[in-house]
Amino acid sequence: MNILVLGDVMGPSGRRALKKNLSKIIEKNNINFSVINGENAADDGKGITKEIAEEFFSQGIDVITSGNHIWDKEETTKYIEKENRLLRPANLINGSPGKGYGIYLSKDKKYKIGVINLMGNVFMKKTDNVFKTAETINKKIILKKNVDFSIVDFHGEITSEKMAIGHFFDGGATCVIGTHTHVPTADTRILEKGTAYQTDIGMCGDYNSVIGMNKQNSIKKFLKDKSALPHFPSDGEGTLSGIIVKADQNTGLAKKVFPIIMGGILDR
Repeated sequence: MNILVLGDVMGPSGRRALKKNLSKIIEKNNINFSVINGENAADDGKGITKEIAEEFFSQGIDVITSGNHIWDKEETTKYIEKENRLLRPANLINGSPGKGYGIYLSKDKKYKIGVINLMGNVFMKKTDNVFKTAETINKKIILKKNVDFSIVDFHGEITSEKMAIGHFFDGGATCVIGTHTHVPTADTRILEKGTAYQTDIGMCGDYNSVIGMNKQNSIKKFLKDKSALPHFPSDGEGTLSGIIVKADQNTGLAKKVFPIIMGGILDR
């Protein structure tokens, strides 16, 4: 079983990189299931629209996760109620539209894959305790009982919280990946009990930027320059950043994991 997870798509640059490279990655690596974080995919880098989500699905993405920008486009609150392949963090306030996790079929319809979307509590928007929410979901998405494989997208700011959630799910999920900071970390590995992990898988977008935003305008912001505009995405050639997990069909755990960085200035 080969699983592809890609980081936050950042504006038009990220969408172009996805359109250019996704089919190649899926074909070359025999990908059975693909997840992407789409919460920054809109033209202004804030939120996602129905049109963009459906574009991702048509290109081969199976599930879209999100984070603190999920409600930045008003139309999303209605669309997410109808489209269960678009997830919002499970620990948002009770009664929020949509779902924070789900069970889906692999591309060949042979396997059930659980996808869980969580958001950190530290330096993020107010949410329910993420570890308590994870405990509850852990009783519903059970590896090798009601799912064959499971993927956790933890959208968070700080490394310690991400690492803790990785160890929390170790042995109970195929992979746990961090999103949100838009910079890929160099700690890709398989944890002690068999769960693939990376603290942050980076973004899909233009890295000649400040986490995807125009670098000159961002510098002006830090300098308190009154001529600075509201943040807007950098629009150069984008890089796709994420991981590929090769998972054991018997255990549902990871056998191999490696980062994938393709296109743009970070291309390997």
